[in-house]
Amino acid sequence: MNEPLLVDTSVWIDFFNGNETVNVQVFTKYLKNDFPLYTCPIIIQEILQGIKSDKHFKQVKDYLFALNVLNDDAIEAALGAVKIYRELREKGITIRKSNDCLIAYYAIKYTLKILHNDRDFDHILENYTG
Repeated sequence: MNEPLLVDTSVWIDFFNGNETVNVQVFTKYLKNDFPLYTCPIIIQEILQGIKSDKHFKQVKDYLFALNVLNDDAIEAALGAVKIYRELREKGITIRKSNDCLIAYYAIKYTLKILHNDRDFDHILENYTG
């Protein structure tokens, strides 16, 4: 159970709000056991833009950058996300949030499982063939 995980914003939000979901429990176990956790620029942006206090912002920012941060060329990542979106769209599946395609791009490129609470990722996993 210590396979590397890319933790989606949806799990971080539940974690910060004290919601005891199954995915938050997995996330907490990874944190406590120092198992490999990953993030990427769009997840960092989504999390930090929701932080209200400056003190909490700094704490969360420092914490995020202590994780393994995947950071590819912005154009390469954008094109990878577009490829995912377009393939699914051709199959009649519309991903509600294009940021999810960008997160999925990183997970696919680095062969990481996404820990999430978002059905868009389920659609991508079930239907994207690359």
